[in-house]
Amino acid sequence: MKRTFKESEAVDFIVVGSGAAGGVMARELSVAGFSVVVLEQGRRFEASDFEHDELKYWFANGITNDPATFPQTFRKTPADAAVKSEPGQFNPLMYARMVGGSSVHFTANFWRLHPVDFKERSLLGAIPGASLEDWPISYEELEPYYAKVEWDIGVSGLAGTHPNEPHRSRPYPMPPMPTKSSGVLLERGARKLGLHPFPAPLAIASEPYRGRAACVHCGFCMGFGCEAQAKSTTLYTMIPEAEATNRCEIRSGSYVFRVATNPKGRVSGVHYYDLDKREHFQHAKAVVLCANGAETPRLLLMSANPQFPDGLANSSGTVGKHLMFNQGGGAYGVFEHELNEYKSVQVTRVVHDFYDADPKRGFYGGGGIDARIGPNPAVWAMNGPTEQKWGKAYKDHLRTFPRTMLAQGHTTSLSVEANSVSLDPDVKDAFGLPSIRCTYKDHPDDLKFAAWLQTRAVEILDAAGAQKTWNETVAESSLAVHLLGTCRMGNDPKRSVIDRHHRTHDVPNLFLCDGSSFVTSGRGQPTMTIQALAFRAAEHIAQAARRAEI
Repeated sequence: MKRTFKESEAVDFIVVGSGAAGGVMARELSVAGFSVVVLEQGRRFEASDFEHDELKYWFANGITNDPATFPQTFRKTPADAAVKSEPGQFNPLMYARMVGGSSVHFTANFWRLHPVDFKERSLLGAIPGASLEDWPISYEELEPYYAKVEWDIGVSGLAGTHPNEPHRSRPYPMPPMPTKSSGVLLERGARKLGLHPFPAPLAIASEPYRGRAACVHCGFCMGFGCEAQAKSTTLYTMIPEAEATNRCEIRSGSYVFRVATNPKGRVSGVHYYDLDKREHFQHAKAVVLCANGAETPRLLLMSANPQFPDGLANSSGTVGKHLMFNQGGGAYGVFEHELNEYKSVQVTRVVHDFYDADPKRGFYGGGGIDARIGPNPAVWAMNGPTEQKWGKAYKDHLRTFPRTMLAQGHTTSLSVEANSVSLDPDVKDAFGLPSIRCTYKDHPDDLKFAAWLQTRAVEILDAAGAQKTWNETVAESSLAVHLLGTCRMGNDPKRSVIDRHHRTHDVPNLFLCDGSSFVTSGRGQPTMTIQALAFRAAEHIAQAARRAEI
């Protein structure tokens, strides 16, 4: 029988959110001997609940935040009117609402950041129009926790295969996935151009691992849950291990809307709604917010009170600001023979030769290119090189699907103070709470580098023998799944929200750990780093608790 706690019982820790960071935090703190209640907005799915239903998952928000009940608004600049997302659309900030969070439906591309990502301000200096800063920690400090993620979560890959690979203390625990046709072609084209493709690291089991089955190559990774349990989501890894300690309760269907503070300015628990919209209050000695880079700042802003009139932990005025996505631009290639990319995992080969920013290009930016199917068939059919969705040209386009691959670029996004998550003054969700208002306009360098990297992708496809190529449009962002930087870490309380150990500067028993703590965006795959930060933060939080410093 799974452990439950009384709401009147002051548990050691409340963790808000059960995704990439929240699942790690729950496991680590409960294993360390503390009582933990995890509050998750969404429901809990079993492996057998997941479906291969493109219509439901891609067009009807089957497991993601649905605008019909949780609308958001979007504007490019603070001077613009914010436009509300409507039912049947995607929200501009898209994420899963379920136990395991977006680690359930992510593609499982699992890159580490490189040392350069942590110190670009020192290396490059200021960039006009951006708020580029160094992290208060280094790659070397985080490296042991990257290794812990790979072995505790379960990552497949092959170390030592790229000349610019950063130092690692351990190899991958599992071999890489078998190479798909797109991987063979990316490797062929890249090597002709003198580049260094390497096996893609994936948070997917290539062989049975820690009681979970190996990948069955069904082809439904991106946007779908894994019924084989091969994807290394916290739903299958961290959360069951947390519950096995008998010190952790996962309380699904619990929508936190306010973090409470006592007269001393310390958190005392959280207010939340259940699925029937009944209000509850869970007492706690400390709170860790792991709700994601949109919901965490929203919750802090909704928790404003006379002690913290501008929002909890917001004396710096930076909560919600410096939002970063990850830009990118892809190129499609049609080849002579069938590739059948719809089978197996999305990605098996990556090119990182363009990872570092290079001032010679005339603009900031770095990133990588991977080879993949891209969207599943229904989404693919709705896009393509022709706007006309009928007639012979469209039919010819559809017939090329089995012979097509995507070389996808993943790039940096500069931190810009005006890019933000805030509370919409007019739009409410189904619970009557203020909706998220997203303000976002790409820095010009983001768009320039994305287009530059897209040209490199076309060159690789041409070198691989593509009969035809076409580009995705590199456009200003209006939808994102990587939500970073809204509660950035730093040493200066006047310029950041949390310290280098994820404790908020303003509230000693309130911690934040998710994509919101990022200082720079990295090169397109943040989940590995989110989890490494969570392992590191949990270690420091547990040590501080044992010393009675919380």
